[in-house]
Amino acid sequence: MPTILFSAPYMLTSIDRFRPALERYGLDLITPEVHERLDEDEILKYAGQFDGAVCGDDRFSARVLAACAPRLKVISKWGTGVDSIDSAACERLGVKLYRTPNAFTLPVTDSVMGYLLAFARCLPWMDGAMKAGVWEKLPGRALHECTLGVVGVGTIGKTVLRRAHAFGMVLLGTDIVEIDHVFIAETGVEMTPLDDLLARADFVSLNCDLNPTSLHLINARTLSLMRPHAILVNTARGPIVDEPALVEALKAGTIGGAALDLFEVEPLPAESPLRQMDNVMLAPHNANSSPAAWERVHWNTIKNLVQGLGLPFGDRDEVA
Repeated sequence: MPTILFSAPYMLTSIDRFRPALERYGLDLITPEVHERLDEDEILKYAGQFDGAVCGDDRFSARVLAACAPRLKVISKWGTGVDSIDSAACERLGVKLYRTPNAFTLPVTDSVMGYLLAFARCLPWMDGAMKAGVWEKLPGRALHECTLGVVGVGTIGKTVLRRAHAFGMVLLGTDIVEIDHVFIAETGVEMTPLDDLLARADFVSLNCDLNPTSLHLINARTLSLMRPHAILVNTARGPIVDEPALVEALKAGTIGGAALDLFEVEPLPAESPLRQMDNVMLAPHNANSSPAAWERVHWNTIKNLVQGLGLPFGDRDEVA
């Protein structure tokens, strides 16, 4: 009977819904206690005990994968990003790696646009002042008066640019790969190097993958290029931003503010200065929030696992 290390947090909370489907395929489950994700040592406790894994952002490093092989045959990642999994080691060790591409494009895009509107129209700050008994008209901006710079013009980046185009924003984009000329003509986005984008944008939205070229892409040097009123929005990956450098830039007024959905260390430590800053909006890695999207990803994750184990997968009605 194949054994599965089942640690995807969004699925663990309702694991009893999925047990019948998994048991139909003769799968036995290991369900560890998970606080956001499993680190290397937590996974290593189960090394050699499981044939497949259903995981969130668990740290499947080369060291972990080597310890889990050769029994481990497949990792089914809940969601899209696989930066916490050493894909080269998976390939070398013969571990199949699956994910759900474009799982949360629309909810993440909506979150980005929500942050743009919140900052441009000063909505959280007027709400807070009103509830404190202060009647003060704060100066806002219309989005069509603003320039948006998108770092990473992939699926989510393109969707953000399309939405921003509908608001009449001036659009800048940067990427390490060439962007299709049809999309450029459709949106009017100007593709430009990162330094130029940072120097011109009123809002900077990070929508790139986390990889060696994007680790701490936003750092003391690149933050110094931004406009003093500019807002940084990160709904991509926490380590793209050098957090201590961001804190210093916010304190110094180098930039105007930030909206952060994810962080270098999650949960965000209680002592983080970001928690005390009035010009920062924070969320608990929740830009993907959409029950409908979650449901699609739940069942696609199970499908990927079953097929990765070489078992025939029926449709959802058959296994649910």
